Amino acid sequence: MPTLPWTVPNTPPAGAEIHVFASRFETRTLWGALKFLARTPGVWRQVSSAPGAYGATLKAEPLKRTFWTLSAWESPTALKAFARAGAHAPTSRGLAAEMKDVKLATWSVSAEELPLGWTEAARRLT
Repeated sequence: MPTLPWTVPNTPPAGAEIHVFASRFETRTLWGALKFLARTPGVWRQVSSAPGAYGATLKAEPLKRTFWTLSAWESPTALKAFARAGAHAPTSRGLAAEMKDVKLATWSVSAEELPLGWTEAARRLT
């Protein structure tokens, strides 16, 4: 799977402070990576219409068993609501045992800094 392009479900108001979330997941096995890939479309559909989502992208290296997400949200509350609902909730619970390493990062940017790029996310996840 190539990198999924930056998707904009909702346009943020000019000057808004945006909550950014980045993650890096490494699965224990190739089978775990395949499970991650199989569940990605459902979560991607969910984020594409999620209230409070201002943008998202996903980068996958399944043969290296590694996946990155980068997303922009109206607030931490909007992100939590997304994570606890729809396809994401059972996916994250179902894949938890498959994870070897997980790194998460959050920070804030202004709406004018969207779309986000991978450089800052990679720096924050190392």
